[in-house]
Amino acid sequence: MPFIVCLLGILLISAGCTSNETVILPEDIPNYVQESDFEKIDWERNAQEFGDRGVIGNENKSGVIGADLPSVDRQKWMWHLWGVKNPETVDLTIVGFNKETETVHQILVNGWTGEIAGANNGADAHMPSNVEVPKTGEWAMLLYADGDLFDILFYDISE
Repeated sequence: MPFIVCLLGILLISAGCTSNETVILPEDIPNYVQESDFEKIDWERNAQEFGDRGVIGNENKSGVIGADLPSVDRQKWMWHLWGVKNPETVDLTIVGFNKETETVHQILVNGWTGEIAGANNGADAHMPSNVEVPKTGEWAMLLYADGDLFDILFYDISE
């Protein structure tokens, strides 16, 4: 019996020590980005190359040309989205989340959000951009189309 009481005590103490930290959002992030969106991140889901243009992402949903040589140096990435109606009226917001530091970062050089254009490379919509990833490591890129979480892409930024 003392063994069971001791075991229950250890379980209660360890349960009380688990981290319930919330993601801290930058002050200037769009208000539709919610802390609960980061709970949807599945680090086991890696971006895959698909199509004949070197798009890396989630086939038939979203992907990037230019992410094949991921680096912390400023780069040009072209975002592609499938399933977007009237792309000329849609804004795309990209939010970066670093796995190691559990911090949120602006990835697009010119702000959180850009305007997307029509079909390109087989996708329904696309957006060229300059990106700057602050540090190496595993990153989740949360994509918001007109304020709604559209997809999450995962990249390992190695250089």
